[in-house]
Amino acid sequence: MSAEAQIKDTVTSNDVVLFMKGTKSMPQCGFSSKVAGVLNYMGVEFADVNVLADDGIRQGIKDYSDWPTIPQLYVKGEFVGGCDIVTEMTLSGELDQLFDDKGVAYDKEAAEKIRAANA
Repeated sequence: MSAEAQIKDTVTSNDVVLFMKGTKSMPQCGFSSKVAGVLNYMGVEFADVNVLADDGIRQGIKDYSDWPTIPQLYVKGEFVGGCDIVTEMTLSGELDQLFDDKGVAYDKEAAEKIRAANA
């Protein structure tokens, strides 16, 4: 299976996917750690794809999304963004709205705690 086919299969067969350096339990870069930390804290079930384990996927995800950096978050097959965008969306409440709109379960109180801590 080509990298593109693997990526497409992964983003369409999981509600939430984070392409990251490392894994959700052992991130290998600060940006990946930040996004995984937000999702974990908010109780979001997500698939993690370690791009460090496969160079084809590492480059392939950049081509697939036309986005140059890792991490990359997908919700219901839709590219959301990287660390800065996810952080901004978390703090503005847009990430909550996206999860609500897409039917993704998350802990609303945890999301509010993140915003309160960063106010």
